[in-house]
Amino acid sequence: MGSQTGAALHKHTLLWFIVASQCVSALGCGPHYEYAIEEFCLAKFKLDMQELDQRHWCSWEDTVEIYGDLTNCTYLVALKMECFWPNRLVDEFFIRVHKQYFRDCSLSGRLLRDPPNRILGPFIVVPILVTLLMTALVVWRSKRSEGIM
Repeated sequence: MGSQTGAALHKHTLLWFIVASQCVSALGCGPHYEYAIEEFCLAKFKLDMQELDQRHWCSWEDTVEIYGDLTNCTYLVALKMECFWPNRLVDEFFIRVHKQYFRDCSLSGRLLRDPPNRILGPFIVVPILVTLLMTALVVWRSKRSEGIM
């Protein structure tokens, strides 16, 4: 199925669900809202993230639009269903999204990994050399002061 056909089907299904949900809006934002954001918002988000190479999931520049669309979708569904937004269900929803898609990302949006050896090497070698030099200096000074007394 092409992406345009899938998007059209997705929009028609969402429209049907929103119209049907108006009949049960008196029930509040419970399982109906949760179902709507899972089926429509998360479904589109999953498709968008699959199109993006997984190595770019931690790149804010690559995911900001996709993530913004997900946020807007949860808001629009809440608005149509006359729910408060944000709410407990949407908070739990985003926690699940983050655990699944962004668990390996640092707060800066970059994947955590060791720096290259050319940068890491001096941070390891210099303290070792300073420690050895200080030890040699202490031994040399203690032997030299023994001869003075």
